[in-house]
Parts: sequence; structure tokens; C-alpha cells
Amino acid sequence: MPTYDYKCTKCQYTFEYFQAMSDEPLVECLKCSSTVRRLISGGTGLIFKGSGFYKTDYNIQDKTATKKFTKPEKKKDKVKKKND
Repeated sequence: MPTYDYKCTKCQYTFEYFQAMSDEPLVECLKCSSTVRRLISGGTGLIFKGSGFYKTDYNIQDKTATKKFTKPEKKKDKVKKKND
């Protein structure tokens, strides 16, 4: 459930209110009982929590690491010729 920011149109009091997205917006100021309007916020960034995420997981990798794998050349067996 998100936290919404509200601002009173009369006393300019700004406050946060924790409510479900399906709940109706508040209409009354908590201090002066005048009308309030819900403010638009930018939200929060993406946060990874837990033991499965590492700082190095999303770093830019070295360009040489992204090159296609090439097979090493096979060594040719030297055949010894027998002298008659």
C-alpha cells in the first residue's frame, strides 16, 4: 500500500497518509478541517533486497568479455618419417 502526500488549500499543512490504492482520497485537513488535495509524487526507485542480489550483478562489463567465444586452434600432430 502506498503513502500519499496531501496539502491543505487553506493552512498549507502538508502531510503523508498511508492508504490503499482503492481507497477514496482524503478531503479534509487533519489540522483545520479545510479541503485538501492529493499531491503527485515521483515515487521511489527500484530497490533490490535480499541475499540474491549483488552490487556487481548489474555493472557494465568489460567489452572483451562480451566477445564471442572462439575455439582454440587444434595442434597438428607431427608425424615422424622413418628413414629407410
